[in-house]
Formats: sequence, structure tokens, C-alpha cells
Amino acid sequence: MPAHRVAMLHVPLEWGFTSAKPYKDPGNEVTLDVAVTAPDGATAVVPCFWAGGLEWRVRYAARQIGVHTWRTICSDTSNPDLHGIEGTLEAIPYQGTNMLYARGALQVAPAKNYIQFSDGTPFFWLADTWWMGLTKRLAWPDEFQLLAADRVSKGFSVVQIVAGLYPDMPAYDERGFNEAGHPWEPDYARLNPRYFDMADLRIQQLVRSGLVPCIVGCWAYHLPWLGMEKMKLHWRNIIARWGAYPVVWCLAGEGAMPYYNSSDKDADRALQVHGWTEIARYVRQTDPNHRLITIHPTDSGRNNVEDPAVLDFDFLQTGHGGWDSVPNIVKKVREGVAAEPKMPVINSEVNYEGILEASREEVQRFDFWATVLLGAGFTYGANGIWQLNRAERPYGPSPHGASWGDTPWTEAYRLPGGAQIGLGKKFLERYPWWEFVAHPEWIDDAATNDKPIAPYAAGIPGQVRLYYFPRPIFPWGSNPTRLRGLEQGAVYRTFWFNPKNAAEVNLPNTIAEADGSAALPIPTVMQDWLLVLERIPA
Repeated sequence: MPAHRVAMLHVPLEWGFTSAKPYKDPGNEVTLDVAVTAPDGATAVVPCFWAGGLEWRVRYAARQIGVHTWRTICSDTSNPDLHGIEGTLEAIPYQGTNMLYARGALQVAPAKNYIQFSDGTPFFWLADTWWMGLTKRLAWPDEFQLLAADRVSKGFSVVQIVAGLYPDMPAYDERGFNEAGHPWEPDYARLNPRYFDMADLRIQQLVRSGLVPCIVGCWAYHLPWLGMEKMKLHWRNIIARWGAYPVVWCLAGEGAMPYYNSSDKDADRALQVHGWTEIARYVRQTDPNHRLITIHPTDSGRNNVEDPAVLDFDFLQTGHGGWDSVPNIVKKVREGVAAEPKMPVINSEVNYEGILEASREEVQRFDFWATVLLGAGFTYGANGIWQLNRAERPYGPSPHGASWGDTPWTEAYRLPGGAQIGLGKKFLERYPWWEFVAHPEWIDDAATNDKPIAPYAAGIPGQVRLYYFPRPIFPWGSNPTRLRGLEQGAVYRTFWFNPKNAAEVNLPNTIAEADGSAALPIPTVMQDWLLVLERIPA
């Protein structure tokens, strides 16, 4: 009788196959897929992962309620333990409380400027950066679970994490090992399933916590080391392991950046840009779950592939120079939001808190509010977390010879900037933030690329207006700055929102003067502030 299984909608179901026929090198010799036909008749080919020995396993997440039929397809068609096995599974409605399953897969919204769940619920991208979070320097389970719980409590929704082939180190550096070693055996002979078993525990914990894993396949300079075919095998394994979970794919980190000590950087850069474009097409073809795809760039993801159409959304990297990076942040975000083909934009790496003994919480607040009010999502990072410094063992020097800093992650996760941008996200979720549009004409002397540390305004005309002031508004003298473009006869509830602690200071209602303007109120504390105007229905 065919095997029959039951699973809830969107929740991964896993089962395995064991071969009685021996193979000298099974992980490289044998490829196994499962063709699954959904109730509507559509068939998806789901890759299996080699689990070690003579075992292969499959993970499948149903997107339709009803009975699905499946049949295995093995590269060795003469093996009856792997080829031509059939069965059924029944998908029933989701009955749990995890919103990552209840709301369905992430997808690009029809407006092309934000990400949503398949049920239409907008998804606010506020990510944290754990590049090396699958290593043993973030111990499983206690430390990993502690950090995940802290990020959930602060309002983060995504964790950016690398699948074993890391930045900032040479190949096979011990700092990239987890409890089972390196993800590949020496000389890239074959994958190490035990490494990925330990990584499974961590990825599954993120999902249980309600955090979307943004899985970075590797740092981009590993491509010349592995070569195209083994990089495709690496990505096939990632898709088979984690594609059934509510994840998003990041092809590589710093896609166009050669290895730090490369002897021919121009050749490696060209190889990588071409290669990651090919890998993007391979991932899209191989992934039956159609998870969203991006690439972490040296500047903009669009510029790190030959064809931006291979991406679903655009990542930016905008600098680690603190206030000196601000002009580039504003310029790159504006360019990304305006670029064609239109796609959601995420500032995915900027000014890690504490890096180079700078970029403290006031810089984090600026980076967040300027980015989101210009129309992009935001990723936070803390120096000490991305590389998982430990008090007893700092990460140490990069290949260029110096360290980025030795703050332990146990201190870094308490840095105030991470909490403060979380407060910003929670505040914005009061409103239909996905409908917000930048409106520099709403305020005198609004920020420009040439003058970026100035007011930012965004919102929905006739409903809500937000104004972020990164500089203190001084109380002495008369302030000529005015709010502009207010509707005649409209009355707005007005208050200051403190981006440091989420405190609100109520103000008199705002009513436009004859020219559609109103005076800018003066806060009683000299710091950055968010001014909020909410339309009061007539």
C-alpha cells in the first residue's frame, strides 16, 4: 500500500528513504527528487538532501488543502529503494499560532514596493544580522534561544544568517565550524550532513520563534573556490533542507567582492557577478516553494548581478562610517526606491552599532527613520553579534590583518540602538505603513542628497503625516520652519513621539493657515524627534 501522511498547510512534512544498494560516494553519486502533484493537478519537483550514509530525506510544505500524491525520481533508476516509490499526503488547515505558517508564504506585493504574506498581510522587514549564527560560538541551545527570544521581544522579524561559508575568514577557518565541523569535507570533496543537522536545529528555532530566516548561501568569494557545479550542489542542499520553511534566499554576501587577498580581483569580480546571476536562475528553477530571492551586495544588489530581473527584492549596503556614511545611505535608498524594474528595497547592512567604536544609538535611530520614511525596509547590526565575539575568545583579525572590534555578543545584544529601532517598528505598525510615501514638500528645508541630516516627511495625504527631525530643534529665537501642504479645514491630532523610549507628548491640534501651512512646534528636549499628525475625522 502507498504510504499516507497528514500535514498542516504550509508546515514542513519530512520523511526519508534508505538504500540497500551500496554506493562508494553516495552524496556525489546519487540525486533524489520527489515529484508531488497537488490537488489542482500542478506538479512540483522537490529536491531531497543526502542525510549521510545511504539515507536521503525530503521536506515538503503543502500550499493547497487536500490530497497530494508523490513519486520518487532517482538518478539511479535501477534502485527500487529510491526510484519509483509512490505515496500520498493529506494537507489539512493550519491549526497553530505561528503567523509565519498561518499567513502563508512571503511574496512581493502587487505594488512592488513591499513584501507581504500570501494572505495579503503586509510584512514589515526589520532584520538582525547574525552572519555567523550557525557556528558553535553561539552555543546551542541556550545561547541561540536567548538571542532569538530577545530579538522577538524587541520586534525584529528577520534574521540574516550565512549557511556555513562565511565572510571575513579564509577557507576552512575553525571560526566557521559548528559542533560537527565545516559544511564541506576537506578540499570540498563532499557535503558534511552532520554540519547541516546542527544548523537545522537553529533554523527551526528561528521559525518557531516567529523570525524569518534570510539564508545567505555563502560569502560570494567562495564561488571561485568551490566552482560552479559544487556551488550548485551547495545551494541544492540548502533548498532541500530549508526551502519548505518560511525562509527567503540571499544568494551570497557581497556578491561582487573578491576575496580580500585575491591575486586577481578584477577577474574574480567578473566571475562572481556572472556566476551569481547563473546561480540565481538555478535557485529559482530548483526551488519548488518559490521563496523570494535577493543578493547581499557591495552597494546595490542590482549591481551585483548581470540582470536585476533574477532578483525579487533589492538589498543595499551603505557604509560603516557613522555620520560620514549618511550621504551614501540617503542617496542609495532613494536610488533603489526609484529604480526599474521596481522591487522592494531593504537597507541590509549599514553602520553596525559600536563598529569602529562609533555608530552608537543616535546613528541607529537616524539610519532607521531615514530609511523607512524614504520607502525601504531596514536591517540592524551590532558589532559583536555578526561575528559572535565571545568574552573569553574574541573573533580576532580579518584576512586584512585587523579586527573590527572585540565587544562580546553578550554585551552587544543589549546595546540600546537595537531596542530603539524596535520601538520605531512597533510605532509604525499602528498605521498602514506600506502605503506611506516620502513627501519632502511637507516640510521646509527637507533632507536632500546634498543635505541629508535634515527633516524627513512621509505618510498618507489626508490621513497621517510623520516628520523625523534628526537634529535638535532649538528653543531660542524664532523658528521659521513650517509644515506645508495641509488641507484646508482639516484638523490633525498632533504629538511628539520620542524615538529613544516611545514616550508621546501631546500637542494642540494642528489646523492649516490660509496658505496650507502651520508652525512647527518646539519640543522641550533637544534631541531627535518624530512629529506625528493624525487626521481627525470631520
